[in-house]
Amino acid sequence: MADRKNGRPAAPTETTVSSENWDSRDLTGEHHDSVLFVDVDMTEATGTGATFTGCTFRGVRFNASTHTDSAFVNCTFVRCGFFDAAFSGCKLVGSMFDACTYDLLKVQGGDWSFTGLPGADLRRASFTDVRMRETDLTGARCAGATLRGVDLSGSWLHKADLTGCDLRGSDITALDPLTVELKRAVIDPYQAVVIATALGLDVRD
Repeated sequence: MADRKNGRPAAPTETTVSSENWDSRDLTGEHHDSVLFVDVDMTEATGTGATFTGCTFRGVRFNASTHTDSAFVNCTFVRCGFFDAAFSGCKLVGSMFDACTYDLLKVQGGDWSFTGLPGADLRRASFTDVRMRETDLTGARCAGATLRGVDLSGSWLHKADLTGCDLRGSDITALDPLTVELKRAVIDPYQAVVIATALGLDVRD
């Protein structure tokens, strides 16, 4: 399993939900604390205001699920599927992702700060207006992805592939253009100045 930032251990779990069928389940208002979910099918599950704290998800299918104003705080996701899943206004602070799939994942708003997504294949994912401060995106594959209006301040981006990635409106002050792949990335004029300055250029009118 990928290590959490600063070596923090995963939260211990106290109860287990295994091989349950939660397909199309309404998660609205549910609260789960320190639960281990194993091979649970949450395909097309929906919910507003659900809370998962310190939970671990192993082999859970979130495909086509929709989560609104919900929280997955300090959780661990291992080999989970997020095909066509949508998170709107959700809080995933401190959560860790390992060996998951993210095809057509859509994240709108919310707070994903301090999350761990090292090596994640986000090429077909979209993050818009999301707070992702100090997120671990080391080696993340984001070629062709959308990261618009994302607060990436303090994030780890070493060896990330941002080829053709739409970065407009995002805070990329933590980006070292010498350690990431930026070919054909879409940026705005302000970001161009940030990158030029990071390269040691003297930008003047």
